[in-house]
Amino acid sequence: MSDLAPTLQAFFTERLIGEGQASPHTIASYRDTFRILLKFVQAKTGKAPARLDLADLGAPIIGEFLDHLERDRANSASTRNVRLAAVHSLFRYATLRHPEHAELIQRVLAVPPKRVDRALVSFLTRGEVDALLAAPDRTRWEGRRDHALLLVAVQTGLRVSELCRLSCGDVELGRAPYVRCHGKGRKERVTPLTKPTVATLKVWLAERNGQPRDALFPSRRRRPLSRDAVELLVARHASEASRSCPSLKIKDVTPHVLRHTAAMLLRAGVDITVIALWLGHESVETTQIYLHADLTIKEKALARTAPSETPPGRYRPPDTLIAFLEAL
Repeated sequence: MSDLAPTLQAFFTERLIGEGQASPHTIASYRDTFRILLKFVQAKTGKAPARLDLADLGAPIIGEFLDHLERDRANSASTRNVRLAAVHSLFRYATLRHPEHAELIQRVLAVPPKRVDRALVSFLTRGEVDALLAAPDRTRWEGRRDHALLLVAVQTGLRVSELCRLSCGDVELGRAPYVRCHGKGRKERVTPLTKPTVATLKVWLAERNGQPRDALFPSRRRRPLSRDAVELLVARHASEASRSCPSLKIKDVTPHVLRHTAAMLLRAGVDITVIALWLGHESVETTQIYLHADLTIKEKALARTAPSETPPGRYRPPDTLIAFLEAL
C-alpha cells in the first residue's frame, strides 16, 4: 500500500484539524495545493495519486512543480511560496512517521522559498478616509450599515474575516468601550473604540436590534456578510468617494488597505509593539512594514544626518574609470 495516502490523510485529520485546529481557509488552501501537486505528479509518473509514495515526491519533482505553478498556471512568486509552505508542513509531519525517508524529507525541506519584491503598503490619508466615510447614503439602511462598518474597519484595523465574524455581543460600549474579535490563529483580542465610533455604533446597534450572537453587520437577509460582499461594498464606496476626492482614483481601496490605514494613523506617537498588539500580529517584524512606509520618520532622520553648514553640490569622482565602477 502507498505510504503517501495514509500520511496525507493523517496530516489533514490529525495535524491540521485535530491538533492545529486550523481555520477552514487554511485547510482549503492546503487541500488545493495537494490536489494540484498530485495531479502534476500523476502526469509526470503515470501513477494514480492513491498509489504514489513519498519517494515519488522528491526535491527534483517538487522543484518542477513550483516551476509549473509560475510558468503554466501563471501563479505569482507569493502563491508559489504559499504552495511550498504547505508541502514543507506535510514533510515536517512525515519526519516522525517515516524516519526511513529522512534523507528525502530533508532534501524537500531544503527547497527554499522564492524571494519576492515587497512593495510599500498602500493606505489612505485622513482626507481620503473622510471622503470614504461620507460616501455611503445614510438615508438608506445599507448606507448606515456600511458607514458603521467602514468606520470600525478604519479605526480598529480588523481583518476582513474578523469584521465578517463580529456579533452584536462582541461590542462593549460602556465606560471603557471596545470590540472583541477572534483573530488569526484563533487568538482573541480586544480593541478600544474612539468616541465617534462609539456614537455611530450606539445608533447602529439600536437600529440593528439584534441578539448577542447575531451578526453585527448583516445582509438584508440577516446573515453575516461574506468577505466578497465586504470587498465589493468597500470598492463601491471608494469609487463614489473618488468624485469628491480625486486621489482615490489611483488607489485600489480594499479592506486590507483600510487595515493598513489604521496602522498608519496609529503611527502618530504610538510604539510599534502597541501597533502589533492592536493589529494582532504574531511578531513585531510583521509590523515593520509600517515603519518603511512612514515618510515622516525618514524625513526626521534626514534632518538629523544632514549638517546645516554643508555646502550644496554633487560628488564628482576623481577619475572616469572610478566613475564607471561606482555607476555599476
